[in-house]
Amino acid sequence: MSTDGAPSRSRRGDAGTTIALLVALVAALLPLLSVIAPGTWTVLCIAGPAALLLAGYLSRRWGVPAVAVTLIEVALWILGTTAVFFSDVAWLAVLPTLEAIERVPLLLEEAVAAITVGVAPLEATPAVTFLVVGSVGLLVIALDHVVLTARMPLLATVAFMAVWLIPSLAIRSEVDVWAFVLLAAAMLWLIRSDTRSRVRSTSAPSPASGVGVVSAVIATVAIVVAVVAAPTLPQSAATGGVVSGTTIDASLNLGDDLRRPSEVPVVRTWGDSPTPPYLRVATLTRLDGDSWRPDRGRSVTLDEWDGAAPETAEDIRVVEYRTQVEVLDLASATLPVPYPATAIEGVDGAEWVVTPDNRTVRSTGVAAQGQQYEVATTVSRPSLEQARESQATSGGARFASALELPLGMPENIARLAEEVTVDADNDYDRLLALQSWFRGTSFDYSLDAPVEEGFDGSGADAIGDSLEVRSGYCVHFASAFALMARTLDMPSRVVVGFLPGAPTGETADDERVYEATTAQLHAWPEVRFEGIGWVAFEPTKSLGSAQRFIAEDIDPSAPEPSASPAPSASASPSATAGPRADERDPESGAVAGGIDPSKLLPTLGLILGIAALIAAPALARRIRAASRTARVQGGSAGTAWRMVQDSALDLGIEVPAAESPRAFAARLTTEHGADPTALGRLTAAVERASYAAPNERGRPAGESLMADAASVHRSLREAVSPGRRLAATVLPRSLIVRPGSTFAAATAANA
Repeated sequence: MSTDGAPSRSRRGDAGTTIALLVALVAALLPLLSVIAPGTWTVLCIAGPAALLLAGYLSRRWGVPAVAVTLIEVALWILGTTAVFFSDVAWLAVLPTLEAIERVPLLLEEAVAAITVGVAPLEATPAVTFLVVGSVGLLVIALDHVVLTARMPLLATVAFMAVWLIPSLAIRSEVDVWAFVLLAAAMLWLIRSDTRSRVRSTSAPSPASGVGVVSAVIATVAIVVAVVAAPTLPQSAATGGVVSGTTIDASLNLGDDLRRPSEVPVVRTWGDSPTPPYLRVATLTRLDGDSWRPDRGRSVTLDEWDGAAPETAEDIRVVEYRTQVEVLDLASATLPVPYPATAIEGVDGAEWVVTPDNRTVRSTGVAAQGQQYEVATTVSRPSLEQARESQATSGGARFASALELPLGMPENIARLAEEVTVDADNDYDRLLALQSWFRGTSFDYSLDAPVEEGFDGSGADAIGDSLEVRSGYCVHFASAFALMARTLDMPSRVVVGFLPGAPTGETADDERVYEATTAQLHAWPEVRFEGIGWVAFEPTKSLGSAQRFIAEDIDPSAPEPSASPAPSASASPSATAGPRADERDPESGAVAGGIDPSKLLPTLGLILGIAALIAAPALARRIRAASRTARVQGGSAGTAWRMVQDSALDLGIEVPAAESPRAFAARLTTEHGADPTALGRLTAAVERASYAAPNERGRPAGESLMADAASVHRSLREAVSPGRRLAATVLPRSLIVRPGSTFAAATAANA
């Protein structure tokens, strides 16, 4: 009866564990949606793992050996991957051929290049999809073996955490607490399902119930570390990768980029424009949570692009310019270009595509570094009177997203927009009033105040806070201007790119050469006007030149501000870079030549996080030991024996399943220096609890059992080296290795 029932219970438990494993995997993959744009990979990363786990469950139910189960899953993974990505060159659409195998390294190379130089969210290209889906499939096979064959779900949680942390490393943003809570709940469910699936012994009390306590402790510590310590970890301003060079975060998390300790030349320009233009890298229309996200519109290759100029009214003057651009040190997969580009010539490589809606150029796998090209632009030059007559309009559904306001937006944004523009009677003058207000005496440009005041971000709440303290940098000014324009029913967006920089003193083609460094990394707003197009404004105080169209009675051939505002000419790069680190207010807390106390907080958070991670295993073992002590003192000989087994595991001593308690005790005594007297009493107690008749077992004294278990523990530790004792304390193997498992039968070190 019991023999027949055990497999049935195990199969039902395996079904629950399999479902829990799939749920935990999906929870771990959810943050990837912030790194890779949703697409086919999203469906495949759910359907693929579900199919593999189902195959594993059915194979085990039919009695297939564990090794064969894994081989079946690997075979299904190969067939499925071939069918999805290489069906055109596969036998029967599922069997890989030599040509299919030769494509694999090419796809991987393309995917790695796209990830290295791309801007999140990455486009879900076939190469990126192949890398993600293939990796997830292999991960599922490994997790299925670890959880359902080796019965070690705690090891699986390490993999889930690694997958969950990938987006945090790729995009600097606040920890998504709810996403992590979902992952933690899924992992706890997985561990609990695995615990329930085990066939428990009916002859003696089992200490297995302590697994839930230990799992909860580990999960709790992980949550604390991720939520408290992770946000304080220092983030790199430049993303490392295969291609060296400067990268920028086009999601407007530019605070760290702007606070770089040194200036690195990024791009040089020269051309026939009366003032050097701004260079755009990306446009951002949607405010998603706490970050603006780069626009993803229809793209065409440079060869296929017709280069048509933006639509303008017939009476609007249009001027054409040509600008030479040389990229020095920019590893991003986007080309800095003036706006609005109508032709780009000289770009090397066939991977470059242009988005006609915003005139941005990006690559699917190569970096901009080393490129030199010529950009033709067609710039609208309306008169002041024409600008005042034009209305900012949404242009129908096409620009509806440029009018969206975030949920829960602070009330002061709309209120201040109304107050500042109350005296203006047309859209252009309203925007000029906003621009003058930001650039006036009420605001201060500061790279430090946002950090000190706690609003170092681009979300609606951070924007509202910056308006209250009247301080910030370009991210805050551009974001605030864009949202305030939307409250006035004007479509707006934010642009990320570079200021023109400063003249180098050199000339090329009889034109002055300008050089922009990392200090000129910038963000500015644009508002769309009917008949004119997107008009750029400059609300950031001390940077660039304010937007201003000239009146009709001024000579139109004279130098004038373009639709993209130009910076004030200066021979010093720092003239357009804003306040530098050595120009901070003495009252800000930073001491010249000394240490800024605020800079110690990330380091302190990192130290505390590392300390918590180091202490977590030892803390978990202590809590588990306390739980078991209560059961031992209640007379559980089985729990006392389990404590002896765990002590042996922690010290690297084999605990095989086939060895009887008496044989195990003899080996501990003769080979590992265990206390023979205490171990003899424990052996007799566990044998009596396991094999004696129920009416003859008795109930051993709990204090005696606890004392004997502690004596054996001490004697085993005294017989090993100090290094082994330290390892057993800091990284106790018994947290993840069970007595009798495959790993318990292999000696970790010679004790």
